[in-house]
Amino acid sequence: MVSMDGKTDLESDEEIPFSSSAATSKVEALDLEMIHLRSRGDLANSCVSRHMWIRVPRSIYIVLFKAKINMLLPFGPLAILLHYITGKHGWVFFFSLVGIVPLAERLGYATEQLAFYTGPTVGGLLHATFGNATEMIISIYALKNGMIRVVQQSLLGSILSNMLLVLGCAFFTGGIIHYQKIQVFNKSAALVNSGLLLMAVMGLMFPAVLHFTHSEIHFGKSELSLSRFSSCVMLVAYASYLFVQLRSHRNLYNSIEEEGVGGEDESDEEEAPEITQWEAIGWLAVLIVWVSVLSGYLVDAIQGASDSFNMPVAFISVILLPIVGNAAEHASAIMFAMKDKLDITLGGAIGSSTQISMFVIPFCVVIGWIMGQPMDLNFQLFETATLFITVLVVAFMLQEGTSNYFKGLMLILCYLIVAASFFVHVDPSEDGN
Repeated sequence: MVSMDGKTDLESDEEIPFSSSAATSKVEALDLEMIHLRSRGDLANSCVSRHMWIRVPRSIYIVLFKAKINMLLPFGPLAILLHYITGKHGWVFFFSLVGIVPLAERLGYATEQLAFYTGPTVGGLLHATFGNATEMIISIYALKNGMIRVVQQSLLGSILSNMLLVLGCAFFTGGIIHYQKIQVFNKSAALVNSGLLLMAVMGLMFPAVLHFTHSEIHFGKSELSLSRFSSCVMLVAYASYLFVQLRSHRNLYNSIEEEGVGGEDESDEEEAPEITQWEAIGWLAVLIVWVSVLSGYLVDAIQGASDSFNMPVAFISVILLPIVGNAAEHASAIMFAMKDKLDITLGGAIGSSTQISMFVIPFCVVIGWIMGQPMDLNFQLFETATLFITVLVVAFMLQEGTSNYFKGLMLILCYLIVAASFFVHVDPSEDGN
């Protein structure tokens, strides 16, 4: 029996006498509401699944078919086909090189889309990291095959290409588009990157000087030991730089747009990501796998291409390979310079050079140590001197915190001098020295 004094807990503010008819009606109402919620959940799930079926073809169209540069994608499978049918290394190298160009550009696009969700600071770091994925993959394949000089020269060429060609084209294009305006960027971040590049030059210079002055305690062994120790120190320095940039002194590396420019909000509202965050991550994984496959065929054909085209291996490694690997940085740097976002441009160009010199090169030394390959920091005197002069020139260009088309033109002309120098340069190792 239930007493008449019982009160229902369904209403907290009012006291309603208990009745069986009222309880029945409330139970029925709850059942109807549960059925309604379940039907709404089923409807939401069906909408999500339908949305996924729409998003997948749209994402494939945007990434693989929308850009005109994707017309070069068939060259990759064609290079693999030629490798097994003809075995002509010259054509395999050429088609592999052309096939990697759209993949590198699409890597930059996917990274740019991911940067919409991470912010400009992390986005610049991601852009530099995935922009260097092509060079890192090619270097690991070459290191596995014992082609240490190809690894050294291709990484050196990536630094030179980023600092001179990519940054020069970005400054030149941005200066032409914004002819009546002085383009500015965060000078503090540029100076820190210049200091890290000079530290990298120091790490590369001492093993080379030690080798060519014959002042080693144990000839050959001391140079390799110094390179491995210096590589570990450089990795610690780069990790510290990341901590300072992303955690302890984030405001120091804020872009000019983040420091309170009011008109920038309107331009940011006009731009929106074309693919979702997880789609961008998925495409990055797919593109890196495909670049890895093509890189294997590209590395195998380098020596044959040098013989077929009568072209020095040093020129192929320092000039041709980095231009292809830096396609992502090249396209993105010019695009952001045209939009007057030089901080992102510097994050992709100078930041990429810093990452190669302070992370990728020491990382390859450590990987070679694990593989049993004598990869060291002795890049020979000619290459080390070229890097040292390039870092000085770029550091002077960046010290004012402004850019114009004339600075860009000077950097491009400097790169042409470097390219001509390596076209007539013979690697001392080929002479048995």
